[in-house]
Amino acid sequence: MIENFLSYNFVQCGLAAGSLVAASCAVLGVFLVLKRLSLIGDGMSHVCLTGVAVALLTSTSPVYMSIPVVAVASLGIMKLTQKFRIYGDAAIGIVSAAGISVGLLITALCGGFNTELLSYLFGSILTVTWTEVALCAGLLVLVVGGILFFYRDITATCFDEPFAHTRGVCTERVNTALVLITSVAVVLSFKVVGIFLISALLIIPPVSALLVSHTFKQVLWRAVIFSVASVWLGVFVSFLIDIPSGAAIILVNLLCLAGCYVWLKWRNAHGR
Repeated sequence: MIENFLSYNFVQCGLAAGSLVAASCAVLGVFLVLKRLSLIGDGMSHVCLTGVAVALLTSTSPVYMSIPVVAVASLGIMKLTQKFRIYGDAAIGIVSAAGISVGLLITALCGGFNTELLSYLFGSILTVTWTEVALCAGLLVLVVGGILFFYRDITATCFDEPFAHTRGVCTERVNTALVLITSVAVVLSFKVVGIFLISALLIIPPVSALLVSHTFKQVLWRAVIFSVASVWLGVFVSFLIDIPSGAAIILVNLLCLAGCYVWLKWRNAHGR
């Protein structure tokens, strides 16, 4: 069964893209969770609907159209929090509402929901192309390279932003870079799990890793392992019993989170 499953080219392509996106989202999600900006992925995912709707209206690529749209929205969230002194969750809510309302309006102009749009809303990992796999690989290289090169600045900003600022770290630049890279990750994730479930891929694996880790580096690599494993197991389960792959991936993540929570309780009860 597994050999037949992996023999299909579209499955190989989907697993490659899913693994690359899952790893990127896991690493970015750790920093977003620590900065209490985890819901920014939810806001950006709703803005994705606008990008996809515009792409379908203009017959262009949803990926290439959505990246600048979501990037501008992410910068909008940053400006709302900085210039107008609005709390982060409120800024995310405003941009999220704007994104989904504009997206629905453009969708209506396109003639309503169709099969292609639904595939972006709920995920269609087995329709990913090798070109998109290359984009996902580039994203992972960008994420890992950026983390390694600016590791001290990023970690200092996440754990104590005022202190990092006094030490000469340009925290505004770090935050801007983080949300911009996240916006690209969100766009490349909508074929893997769907627009409505992207935020779960950014939040659940890091939270699972935080429950069972003692050091920051453990959180990073365990979040990546949980996220990538959930993609492989979720796609296999969806292939086996014919259910949506995006939902299956997130359900596997939720089971992993529950398992980590149970293990944490057991460890605390036994004093380990």
